[in-house]
Amino acid sequence: MAGHVTEPPAPARDGAAGAETLVRRVLVIEDDPSMSALLTFLLERQGYAVTVAGDGRQAFSLIDGTSPPELVVLDMMLPYRAGLEVIAHMRARESWAAVPIVVLSAQTDEESVVCALDAGAADYVVKPFRPEELVARVRRAVRAPRTP
Repeated sequence: MAGHVTEPPAPARDGAAGAETLVRRVLVIEDDPSMSALLTFLLERQGYAVTVAGDGRQAFSLIDGTSPPELVVLDMMLPYRAGLEVIAHMRARESWAAVPIVVLSAQTDEESVVCALDAGAADYVVKPFRPEELVARVRRAVRAPRTP
């Protein structure tokens, strides 16, 4: 179902103190429902709260209307807006400028990889991907210092 948005769960509560525990939020921008379901499963299993945008137009709406997540996983071939447009839109917003982007794409040519990295992606993973490798790259990108 392209075009769906899955909202993240409410922040987890620490049972002893009743205080909110930091929940790391990830925005997945992916138009393939099977792929977004797999990514949501993998990331939630690692403790991330996942929001899914099913196309480039929804991605723009989320970028314009919500606070930034800790990380974005971005497919490059999207309906309505291409991945490079989404990267440029994120980088043009002050609050989103330093959010790390891990591109997940079927585009394997060198030019596509270089363009995404030059546009501001932190990493580029080719589909089909190895799930544990992708999760490790997400962890690394979240840990890396943020610089716009």
